[in-house]
Amino acid sequence: MAFFTLRGRFKRPISPLWARCQVVTAGVALPVEPTKRQCFCVDPAVKSDRPLPLTILPSGFYFRTETGGMLLMGKSMAEDPVGFDFTWDQNRFMEIMWPELAEFVPAFESLKLVRGWAGLYAVNTLDGNAILGEWPELEGFYLANGFSGHGLQQGPAVGRYMSELITGSTPTMDLSVFSARRILEGRPLTEGGIV
Repeated sequence: MAFFTLRGRFKRPISPLWARCQVVTAGVALPVEPTKRQCFCVDPAVKSDRPLPLTILPSGFYFRTETGGMLLMGKSMAEDPVGFDFTWDQNRFMEIMWPELAEFVPAFESLKLVRGWAGLYAVNTLDGNAILGEWPELEGFYLANGFSGHGLQQGPAVGRYMSELITGSTPTMDLSVFSARRILEGRPLTEGGIV
């Protein structure tokens, strides 16, 4: 999101997915692309007797249990299209994800694909991490963008941090490592656990 302030009054936030298109009007270039991601929900023949934690394989394939013993899974791939594409491809599951799941957990070889959907990640192409704080060259122009899919996990901390920055309070947490200055300096953060 990008927040604009004017004499202490907050303007409406911009959606993270449209931010790159809109912040260019302020002369800001963000390395953020709307990138399609797909999720699939399956009903395995063999159900776990307890909830499974979020499991991420080295390939980027991830899964976790969902309500009713279902499994929710996805895999970010380099060829995922950039742009506002919400089409869902069942073949992605059948040809790529199901074989990988069955190899990792043979008990999940038999299952039923229940549903799937496509959505967008606001992917920070510099380093896959959030861009937080005031843009160094534009006073009153705050960013919370580029989460690359892990914004929901970081949302509560980011919300508190951003509200403290915008109101001039001393931040409770030091999230300055995610500052927008690193974008201007081309200084990526190293993070290996992004899916």
